[in-house]
Amino acid sequence: MTVAVVDYGSGNLHSAAKAVERAAAGGERVVITADPEVVRRADRIVLPGQGAFADCKAGLAAIPGLIEAIVEAVERRGQPIFGICVGMQLMCDVGLELGSTPGFGWISGRVERIRPSDPGLKMPHMGWNQLDLRRRHPILEGIEAGAHAYFCHSFHMACDEPNDILATSDYGGPVTAAVARANRVATQFHPEKSQAIGLSLLANFLKWRP
Repeated sequence: MTVAVVDYGSGNLHSAAKAVERAAAGGERVVITADPEVVRRADRIVLPGQGAFADCKAGLAAIPGLIEAIVEAVERRGQPIFGICVGMQLMCDVGLELGSTPGFGWISGRVERIRPSDPGLKMPHMGWNQLDLRRRHPILEGIEAGAHAYFCHSFHMACDEPNDILATSDYGGPVTAAVARANRVATQFHPEKSQAIGLSLLANFLKWRP
């Protein structure tokens, strides 16, 4: 099995790749790549992201053929993809950070600024926070409600379909923490920084058969 960690100039690439390698059961080949052909042929795709939505989308578009390769692998070949942080946000219809920027349109909704009800809460939402599980999914196998994960973001996904939401966290109101639809799963938090919980998620992703 080949796992492609997509390199488009954003995200904790090496940390994400190392976490996938640690979570692997054996036999998986983890590659950091910007090569559309490698992404197109991969058995699994990990799409990291860090920074602003518009900048990340521009980074993907700047590499000829990369967006098309991701779409072909995910939509036509049905290969599983795991989005991390802005990599999750890019799965949405549109991001509202630095203007309005279209995403992949895989999860209905928009990415908007977090507006905590408590004005004393600082932005970005950064550090460890509890996960509130909304529904069960193979990616969450072995993960209990109340587990903690590591976040760092100021925008989150406002989903149109509640069933797309796997988990939320509370930060002056519910913040979307994980989503899934068909062969697409993603977390707003960073599994590569979330210790045992993050490794469990990645291990579940590697054995998942959507």
